[in-house]
Amino acid sequence: MTAPLRFALIGTGNVAASYETAFAGMPDVTIAAVCDTRREAANEFAKRLQCSVYTSAASLARHNHIDAAVVCTPPSTHESIAKTLLTHGIHVLCEKPLCTTVAGAYRMLEAAESGSALLTMASKFRYADDVRKARTLVCAGAIGQLVFIENAFTSRINMVRRWNSNAGISGGGVLIDNGTHGVDLLRFFLGKLRDIQVIEGRRIQGLAVEDTVRVFVRNDEGVMGTSDLSWSIDKELDSYLRIYGSDGTILVGWKESKYRRRDDTQWHVFGHGYDKVQAFRSQLQNFCEAIQGKAQLVITPRDALASVEVISAAYAALERSRWQDIATRVEDAALPPLPAFAAHPLEAS
Repeated sequence: MTAPLRFALIGTGNVAASYETAFAGMPDVTIAAVCDTRREAANEFAKRLQCSVYTSAASLARHNHIDAAVVCTPPSTHESIAKTLLTHGIHVLCEKPLCTTVAGAYRMLEAAESGSALLTMASKFRYADDVRKARTLVCAGAIGQLVFIENAFTSRINMVRRWNSNAGISGGGVLIDNGTHGVDLLRFFLGKLRDIQVIEGRRIQGLAVEDTVRVFVRNDEGVMGTSDLSWSIDKELDSYLRIYGSDGTILVGWKESKYRRRDDTQWHVFGHGYDKVQAFRSQLQNFCEAIQGKAQLVITPRDALASVEVISAAYAALERSRWQDIATRVEDAALPPLPAFAAHPLEAS
């Protein structure tokens, strides 16, 4: 029997609390340390977990024998923290976006590739059961040839005093924040993206960054996708992902997921909606199994880099108001293998 993997949580905000909940259902891991520059916040978090407290990643890496860390700090800190941990042989699961710049993301990859530690980016929707089942349906030809895909991540949130709307900390506005989820879902179904266009809407909150945008992408086969992103409107949609094929439609929803082929008289339900804890836990399980050599990372370092490259191209497109080619510094990663399900994908219920 192998010893439980010892984890550290870097950052103790809302995202870290979600990881705490996900870890609670995993018997083969333990949270051995927390780290936050705000000692009072770190102490409060650690008190619940009965673990060690640190105020810097460097100190944690030097003084606590941990196997892996989840980086939950603001994006501008990701590069320095991840490189510190990776150079000490600590495996890193870094919250999205991986980095605010392509150059910084590339340096993170170099740090991982020069050592023995793994690096991956957190992207919870790729691990959601209904999303993965939807991709199985698409690859099985359930709705014919893929024609168009769209997603939406919109809600009314006052961002005036939040770090997410401070470009120096976050890297931009809603395009890099919610958009990283939108882009990753588009890449999950469309593969390598060829070019991108971004249209900004009216700024409602008086922010220095964009708060509402629509993203358009095309892959090498010319299949188009869109992503609606906003902090200022709520589209009040039942589904956050809609996939259209030549022979049918798939809707991946917050409370129910279903598909219907062209000649069907009714929808076929294949999922019960988005489960945040399940998505976080599946993400952690894949990371742990990859550390133990039992599985491949669903999101490889190069896959994470590609996500940063797409967002970088998106901002160039937004600035220039035209389609922008997506330049890549390394070959695009292959899509992860499809999960196995007990039922034939066309019989999912």
